[in-house]
Amino acid sequence: MTKQKKIFRYFIMTFFGLVMIYPIIWLFLASFKTNEEIFGTHTPLLPSSFSPEAYIKGWQGSGTYTYTTFFLNTFKMVIPTVVFTLISTSLVSYGFARFRFPLKKILFTIMILTLMLPNSVIIIPRYLLFKKLGWLNSYLPWIAPAALACYPFFIFQMIQFFRGIPRELDEAAKIDGCSAWNILIHILLPLCKPALFSVGLFQCIWTWNDFFNSMIFINSVDRYTLTLGLRMSLDTQAAVNWNQVMAMAIVTMIPLIILFFAAQKYFVEGISTAGLKG
Repeated sequence: MTKQKKIFRYFIMTFFGLVMIYPIIWLFLASFKTNEEIFGTHTPLLPSSFSPEAYIKGWQGSGTYTYTTFFLNTFKMVIPTVVFTLISTSLVSYGFARFRFPLKKILFTIMILTLMLPNSVIIIPRYLLFKKLGWLNSYLPWIAPAALACYPFFIFQMIQFFRGIPRELDEAAKIDGCSAWNILIHILLPLCKPALFSVGLFQCIWTWNDFFNSMIFINSVDRYTLTLGLRMSLDTQAAVNWNQVMAMAIVTMIPLIILFFAAQKYFVEGISTAGLKG
């Protein structure tokens, strides 16, 4: 490849990269503007001043509950959900990928078919079930399904990754006296690190940003997550200070951005290899 082609390729990549991150750049700069600057007829991209006032007042929330509460609630919901998802998904996908048992194909087909069910179809049965179990206004509607491997997308992804690992490793470990459990823990899971990172990252992002289910299952302000906290910022004031809302939107994105770039290497590798079958 010639030097001119490389320069052109980098130029195209830079251009589309800037186009994709422009909304985030605008959101960040708008957090320093007033309502008049945001909704004015002719407003420049840069604000007139860079004052942290919107971040300070935005963090205070409604006064009774600050964003410290919303962050802690979000961590209480996200961390157990991600951990239990990784554990249950690994066990179930290991069984499908490495063992033979009755009705295996039928159960696998049923699991894949559940991917086609939209959330709007199952939300009412789930609500009635969680109400009878007494799980409403808690984080169990997220944690319990994660512990019971109720996320077929992640199971399918892990199965494909397990299938890409040669069975000769299992057979060699069995000759050395390893049990099926030891094979999973000491041999397969270390090799599945990219897939585990991608599963954990996907689940973290989806649970962190979950607004619809949070709005349905949580009804106490003291248990609100960040998504509900942002929505409450629009309801507690007669005139919405949009710079504060945008400032808190930026703050809520920071942990996910840091997590993504920290795990980017494994995430890309997990996505690119999960669809390959050896």
